Amino acid sequence: MKLYLKTKDFSVSQEEFELHLDENTELLYTYPLPKDLDPYYDSDNYISHTDANRTLLERLYQIAKFFNLKRKEKYARNYCLDKRTILDIGAGTGDFLAYTRKRKWQVFGIEPNKGAREKARSKGINVHAKMEDLGGNTFQIITLWHVLEHLPNLDESIARIYDLLEAQGTVFVAVPNFKSFDAKYYEKHWAAYDVPRHVWHFSKNAIQQKFKSHGFTLIKTFPIWLDAFYVAILSEKYKGSQWPMLKGMCFGLISNMKALVSKQWSSHIYVLQKG
Repeated sequence: MKLYLKTKDFSVSQEEFELHLDENTELLYTYPLPKDLDPYYDSDNYISHTDANRTLLERLYQIAKFFNLKRKEKYARNYCLDKRTILDIGAGTGDFLAYTRKRKWQVFGIEPNKGAREKARSKGINVHAKMEDLGGNTFQIITLWHVLEHLPNLDESIARIYDLLEAQGTVFVAVPNFKSFDAKYYEKHWAAYDVPRHVWHFSKNAIQQKFKSHGFTLIKTFPIWLDAFYVAILSEKYKGSQWPMLKGMCFGLISNMKALVSKQWSSHIYVLQKG
């Protein structure tokens, strides 16, 4: 591994970390990785576990999340074969599964965080703590919305996902892209590095190679437009900018405009099919 960048945990611990690059796969890895990551999630600042709606930034996050629910469900429906069974890994507080259940899906979730899991269950969502709790169930669709980057045992997790999918099943993976304009512009302050909670940092090539080695074929890639704005606003905040909202909106727009040419968006959704 080659040293790519030094950054720090801006949101919780303020500890410094390194990002190491595997040049063959164009994959970054957070180093050193703490043995226990749970304390780094134990914060009111970790919004995906709290449903927080206190600050303007949190309200923008919740609006963007709601906006994306319809689009995500539509993607899943377009690749569903004959029955609507879906597993959301890293289900958070269960909003995506609650939305899909209303549209006649049979839904299951995995969420290791106890607080988020309890919020999901309060919405009537069947959420388990770990994959082993699923028994012998298999699914036509598996989704990981900004979750794969959190899983320490990457190859083991992808292999398990393969086993959980039915024949010709489809997995949707949303992850940040460290080759985007906003990642290069903000460098160590890029909020989507989010170390050490983000163990892995992906390029398009890294996703394709990792999943291909486990029997998946990449069939489609979608941009996530709104991520550039949210990440840029948070990155400006980490930089200590006087006007983080205004500057973040500007640079989020610039990142999206540049991606129209480069195809390197702040985040991508990858659609991968089981072979």
